[in-house]
Amino acid sequence: MRTEDFDFDLPRDLIAQHPVEPREAAGLLHVGAELADRRIADLPGLLRPGDLLVTNDTKVIPARLSGKRGTAGVEVTLHKAVNGLTWKAFARPARKLAAGDRIDFAEGFCALVEEKGEAGEVTLVFDTTGGDLLAALDRHGVMPLPPYITRERTGDPKDRHDYQTVFAEQTGAVAAPTAGLHFTEALLAKLSAAGIERVAVTLHVGAGTFLPVKTDDVGAHKMHSEACDISAAAAAKINAARAAGGRIVAVGTTALRLLETAADDDGQVHSFTGETDLFILPGHRFKAVDLLMTNFHLPRSTLFMLVCAFAGKARMEQAYAHAIAQNYRFYSYGDACLLEPEDAR
Repeated sequence: MRTEDFDFDLPRDLIAQHPVEPREAAGLLHVGAELADRRIADLPGLLRPGDLLVTNDTKVIPARLSGKRGTAGVEVTLHKAVNGLTWKAFARPARKLAAGDRIDFAEGFCALVEEKGEAGEVTLVFDTTGGDLLAALDRHGVMPLPPYITRERTGDPKDRHDYQTVFAEQTGAVAAPTAGLHFTEALLAKLSAAGIERVAVTLHVGAGTFLPVKTDDVGAHKMHSEACDISAAAAAKINAARAAGGRIVAVGTTALRLLETAADDDGQVHSFTGETDLFILPGHRFKAVDLLMTNFHLPRSTLFMLVCAFAGKARMEQAYAHAIAQNYRFYSYGDACLLEPEDAR
């Protein structure tokens, strides 16, 4: 498969810069045997009693920092924790950094470059005074919005709320599991009243989710690994729901990738703690997920490839063409779609 096979033209004015309010008013394109234009508020009526929502409870940290190497400005975006004070990060301009360089972010808050990697990646060891790293990030960092959302360098304080899901509990993500941004406590109450339950899993989304596929052959693309966890109790609830005839509804591609990582060939989900770099392409046999709720993704991205694998490439091309024609809002702060698998038609 070629990366160009997953390209499409998207008008820039369809890239959402802010979420709609209330969240339930966002669009929801139901992609089944036919295409149906809905709203997030319609979700309780689109699902069935006994269906189980699997949500990602990761919590986004303010992982984007501006600092100085001497007198030169440096911007870094943390993307993966190595340990408590050591993080992998993407730096700009990385070419001017060398191992041993010190980057000062604020008084009493700095980091040393431990090593340089490829494609602008560095390993940073932080030194904080008067508090831990997460507290320092909370004081001096900004939310790590994707590059297609335009903000001043100092960020927009409103994003501290807007770019965090109602499920967020486990600190560690540097990008939001954006399908979860559509949910509110009021919507969750309606889903519960309709007999639709939910369970949380954790995948700490990394900034690598925004990296484009630069190889001509999609199989040559290297996925960044992400830390994740499914508890034994969560796995048991997922398996019980499916055994009782309920459908497993992955809220976002992160939840789907984790479920597919933790499922055996018979579709049983097992407890799992570790990392996943699962790259899902057309031809993948899905084992653990019956429906996928997800936002609209970038052309030539691993996430658009994933939805093509789940719902069928031709059908997703048709769905995205429809979404563009109907002015659906794209990407992290945009609208969503509810996908039935290709073999469900």
